[in-house]
Order: sequence, then C-alpha cells, then structure tokens
Amino acid sequence: MSFSLTVLGSSSALPTSKRFPTAQVLNVQERFFLIDCGEGTQIQIRRFKLPLSRIHHIFISHLHGDHVFGLFGLLSSMNLLGRKADLTIHAHAEMEETIRYFKKFFGTELLYPIVFKPFPRKRHSLIYEDKKVTVETIPLRHRIPTVGFVFREKKQPLNIRKDKVTKLNIPYRDIIKIKAGSDYISTDGNIYSNKELTLPEVRPRSYAYITDTAYYEKNAIMISNVDIMYHEATFLDRDHKLAKLTGHSTALQAARMADKSHARKLLIGHFSSRYKDVSAFVDEAKSVFENTVAVEDGDVFQVRKTRVSES
Repeated sequence: MSFSLTVLGSSSALPTSKRFPTAQVLNVQERFFLIDCGEGTQIQIRRFKLPLSRIHHIFISHLHGDHVFGLFGLLSSMNLLGRKADLTIHAHAEMEETIRYFKKFFGTELLYPIVFKPFPRKRHSLIYEDKKVTVETIPLRHRIPTVGFVFREKKQPLNIRKDKVTKLNIPYRDIIKIKAGSDYISTDGNIYSNKELTLPEVRPRSYAYITDTAYYEKNAIMISNVDIMYHEATFLDRDHKLAKLTGHSTALQAARMADKSHARKLLIGHFSSRYKDVSAFVDEAKSVFENTVAVEDGDVFQVRKTRVSES
C-alpha cells in the first residue's frame, strides 16, 4: 500500500548539472501520477527506475517551459515503445492546442489515445477521482494561470478482527456491514460494538504540490493537515522583492505556508540557479518550520500507513 513521492527535477527555469527542471512522480497504492514534465523528465524516469508504462495520468500546473518542455519527448517515447493504453493529461485548456501542433508539425500519429481534461483557471476543483484517491486543484498566484494539486487517499473500509469474527461465527453479509461501520447483533440478541470488532481506522494519506506562486496565505485552509507539502522556494528571503516581482516564493514564505496549514513535513525546491548552495534555504525555512527538507533529484519520500490511534 505505497504512498511515495519521487523527485525527478528540483531546479527552476534553468537546469544545472545536478538539477533537472520540475517533475515528480507520486505513487498512491501503485497508481503512478506524473506531476509536471520539465525537460529531461523521461531520462529521470528511466534513471530512477520508475514504471513508465504505468503512468496513465499527467498533471500540468502551468504552461511555462520548465514545467512542460519534457512532455513532447515523453509522448514520442511512449509511442515508440508501443503504448496502447489511454494517457490522460490534466492541464489548462491551451495545452490541448499545443499537443495538436506537436502532432501536426512532427507528423506524429500516436498509437495510443490522449484524453485531455482541462480544468478551471481560478477555481478550486476536484479534477480526478477513483476508488483510492482524489485530486484537487488549488489556484496559485503566478504570472500566468497556475494551479497546485492536492492528492488525498480515500477513507478505506475498516479491517475486522479475525479472532472476534471467528469466535462469534459472524456471517459474511454482516462482516460487510461491520467493515462499513455498523455494530453487530448476534442471533441471541447480544450487541457487539463496531469498535470491538475492528482494528483502528487507517488514516488516509495526502500530498500537496504547490509550485510557482507568490505567497498567498488564504490557500492554507485548502491544503490543511497534509502529510507532505512540496512548496516552491525559488529565492531566499533577502530577495523577497524579486520573488514578488516574478510571482515566486522564498524559503521563509514556504515555511510559513507549511506552518499555517499544519503540514506534517515540508519539502522545498524549484531553486534558482543563482544560488550555489541550498543549505541557506533549509536554515531559513527551519526558523519557522523545523521539519523541512531541501529536495534533490532522485529523492524518494515515503508516507507510511498509520492507524488513527498512532497519529
């Protein structure tokens, strides 16, 4: 029951010898979601041994090059590898036209269907849902329309205590009801509470991806209590005026957002190439939010499964 994040790229607009532009893969119970697709994403997917054929959804935060230039090479490689399964791209409406031009000018008739799902520019929306996970957009404040994404596991049925079920010889039809939260009434009229028949509830896990944005505190309520928050930290606070001018955040502002939203862990990235050492970013963020990590390409962050009683 995995819930893990792999960082493929942690630089901002300019790649460096150690950092590729922005891209991440989130694994939620063996559902692999690609988040943004900067230049070189397919190289990093291979380098870090992620299953390319199992990526069926790509989420694009906005249409700046450092978040999308890797998409077209990735689409071509999927085609050359003989992909047949649908690929769903969630992005702003303009992205669909860009994909059409890509296919037109490069003569690429894909062997697999692309399902394009545009989302609203300025409205918090649920854009994806299956049996295990939901994905919502968070409108951000950048120079062009930009969103963040929040991935949340759905609440799962309760796990029964097998010793109790065996001892009481509970029928299967009643086990289903117990897993949904019901108490059990035996044939002799005894009532057994749901709590004594089930294990403590598994706490749903969550991840918030907050990319290019100026600091906007009101978003904290929409990303509250996530297990991991990734928040761009393009600049140090000494350059906060430049951050505001370009629609970006500082490490200090990222930490404030994590603190305001009660995140459990903060990851910072999207570092400007003007800084040669990111240790100052960590120091700055930790002055507000102690559980902060400056990400590197290839980093993997796991969220272990816990029960409510352990939280």
